[in-house]
Amino acid sequence: MVQRRTHITVADNSGAQELVVIHIYGAWKKMTATIGDVVQCVVKKADPLGIVKDDELVSVVIVRTRKEYRRADGSYIRFDDNAGVVIDNATDKNPRGTRVFGPIAREIKEKGFDKIASLAVEVY
Repeated sequence: MVQRRTHITVADNSGAQELVVIHIYGAWKKMTATIGDVVQCVVKKADPLGIVKDDELVSVVIVRTRKEYRRADGSYIRFDDNAGVVIDNATDKNPRGTRVFGPIAREIKEKGFDKIASLAVEVY
């Protein structure tokens, strides 16, 4: 689970290195975001030659969480870190980077982020 003010790492090569969640889209009564949810983040640390810059507002889809996520078949999946991929906007769902690092959950593909799933090395 990811909530506001959570520091997350970046799982792509967009140039951002550390992000802080400032808003969860669709969160009226829901206070946390899980795998496949879109959040708005601010870039706290970025590569000077990257696409995104320091203090930039970006939309991010959550691809890994430390809190276990229950699947429809009853199994659980859990990762070592909280990570996200920077996207253009929530409607286009296209990543701003050209590579995705580390494993991602298959719920990303089921929620319509097909481009991210195809760029990933491992899909669990």
